[in-house]
Amino acid sequence: MWTGNRPVNGRVVAGWAVALTAAGLLTCVWFAYTGGTGRHVSAAAGKRPGATKAAMPHKGTLPARVSAEITHAAESGGKAVNITIDDGPDPVWTPKILQVLQDNGAHATFCMIGPHATANPAVVEKIVADGDRLCDHTVSHNTRMDHSPEAYQKSQILDAARMIQQASGGVAPMYYRAPGGAFTPYSRHVAAIHGMRPLGWNIDSRDFYRPGVSTIVNTVKYELGNGPTMLFHDGGGNRSQTFEALRQLLPWLKSQGYTFSFPVR
Repeated sequence: MWTGNRPVNGRVVAGWAVALTAAGLLTCVWFAYTGGTGRHVSAAAGKRPGATKAAMPHKGTLPARVSAEITHAAESGGKAVNITIDDGPDPVWTPKILQVLQDNGAHATFCMIGPHATANPAVVEKIVADGDRLCDHTVSHNTRMDHSPEAYQKSQILDAARMIQQASGGVAPMYYRAPGGAFTPYSRHVAAIHGMRPLGWNIDSRDFYRPGVSTIVNTVKYELGNGPTMLFHDGGGNRSQTFEALRQLLPWLKSQGYTFSFPVR
């Protein structure tokens, strides 16, 4: 697209330039706002149609760009769930949760706060070695990211991504989850052009508030119809309730015919 004045047969068609430029800018703004779908999207989603398959490795070189639409679907399709775990890594609770996952043949996506990854590189490397995936959860976990300047949003995302990749021994995060779901069209765009798919959730276990193991378990079971992506926490304090809830939920999910997948990229 050209934007300046251009002589044609001795005349200047500045009007066409302005019209084309304005139309292009409106298209770009609408695409960024909708994530390319024609509609506004949020982090927590309700029931969704069948999951979309995507054969994307979770280690190695990532594409330069992925979709900026918030993902919820299971990569494997079918009757599957995506376990996602936020706010770590934690030197005590993350290894315990990794063991529960391993005991049940399950995998998870770990949404990490950058400085926590820097402080616990051995835990990050263990997550990668176990075949789990990494997700960028910013530097400061500011739940008002959607009210912050764009320069701040960008630094929060990209600085955390660098910290996580360095802690992992070179494996880049595959997703970006805004703290508290505070996505903006701009933050989703920044993440996507750096190979990180914006990641939402369908099922909030509410384990963050430590309401009791039975409450966490019952909340997850009750919300299973909402979609495949579950939200838990390994950071933010004592996560013994999360650990025990997962220890009960994972075998139960298998007994109900569920498999464990990763979110679509």
